[in-house]
Amino acid sequence: MSSLIADRARRTTTPQRLAGWVDRFAALDERPGEPGVTRRGYTRLEREAHRIFADEMVALGLAVRVDEAGNTIAELRGSRPELGAVGTGSHLDSVPNGGRFDGVAGVVAALEAARSIVEAGGTNERTLRFVAFAGEEGARFGQACTGSRAVAGLLETGALSALVDADGITLGEAMTAVGLAPEGIHQAGWDAADWDTFIELHIEQGSVLAEAGMPIGIVDVISGSTRFTIDVVGRASHTGGTPMRLRADALTTASAIILAAEELANDARHHGTRITVGRIDVAPGSITTIAGRCTLHVDVRDTDSTRQRESAAELVELARHIAASRGTSIEVTLLADASPAILPVSTRNHLVATAADLGLPYRVMPSGASHDTQMVNHVCKGGMIFVPSLNGGVSHSPDEDTAFDDLAIGVDLLTAALTALAVPKRPEDIA
Repeated sequence: MSSLIADRARRTTTPQRLAGWVDRFAALDERPGEPGVTRRGYTRLEREAHRIFADEMVALGLAVRVDEAGNTIAELRGSRPELGAVGTGSHLDSVPNGGRFDGVAGVVAALEAARSIVEAGGTNERTLRFVAFAGEEGARFGQACTGSRAVAGLLETGALSALVDADGITLGEAMTAVGLAPEGIHQAGWDAADWDTFIELHIEQGSVLAEAGMPIGIVDVISGSTRFTIDVVGRASHTGGTPMRLRADALTTASAIILAAEELANDARHHGTRITVGRIDVAPGSITTIAGRCTLHVDVRDTDSTRQRESAAELVELARHIAASRGTSIEVTLLADASPAILPVSTRNHLVATAADLGLPYRVMPSGASHDTQMVNHVCKGGMIFVPSLNGGVSHSPDEDTAFDDLAIGVDLLTAALTALAVPKRPEDIA
């Protein structure tokens, strides 16, 4: 890290320019005056962020298009497009009251990599593509990576009407409202023959790199995620007129299920499993009425595919027993399920070699969060670069932070890796 910081002449990316881009996107906020950034997927503000990305790419001379899923794709055509494209990018939506860097860091990295490559001149043999994905966060509709699922052919058409936000708006309706044509969503799929490699830069969303003093993480596996709701059905009744022994309280049942989920994820059989209840909806929601219904929104994550699904199934079974013992019942609805993604060794080795060439210390590590690359990896070789997260690695929070100097180092590594892939020099590089 110190060698790159000391030798500014070798750097194409300045932390100041990155800060300007991050601040510009952060200003697109649904809840100005509240902490953090709120820019949900398939909203007017998300589309405005995509327009900024598109305008900058057009100014650089790239061809830009928006696909049926709302992904914005900028292309710098290569002299040998038959070799398959090399790409990078991330997403521009956020969770409610989230941070400034999640997703945005990767899109800013794509902008800067494109600028550096265009300004350097020369001819790239492989086509280069720079992508801003739509709707990566699952906070609005419960399903993550909507845009990248579409390009990977993994977005079922039924999801357009089945996935509904808190206001009762379906995914398809939200897409239509911002000028997209969801009925043609199948046309957004990428052709594997047209792609070679996709590399995403992202903040770590953890504290491993910062605590180790490492400037770079190179991801080898991305956690999977099983998301579902548990509807606890009890009996609404008067809080004063109903004795404790005669209650069927949906909320106390839900509370017991949440504690059981925490205990399950912490036991010795589930090292690496993370179970989270991130949202609770209670009805009728009156201080003088016992809860008759309570909905838990559950997210089970793991780097082991079998353990991920078994953990989810075990939690559901525990919930059934807990509910029955309290005179209540449960109904379970699956929202989304994505397997862990093991990223190709060849891409990881390329990033390792590029980091070594730049004199950058690095750590090969897993990603606990889901990413668009997890979906794109179904189409072509995927890779990920992590840059350190500060404040203990907190993310999806206004306290999320990354040093712009660290981000600049990651962008330089990304640019170098893309440049090397775009001009293959050995037969095995173009196989």
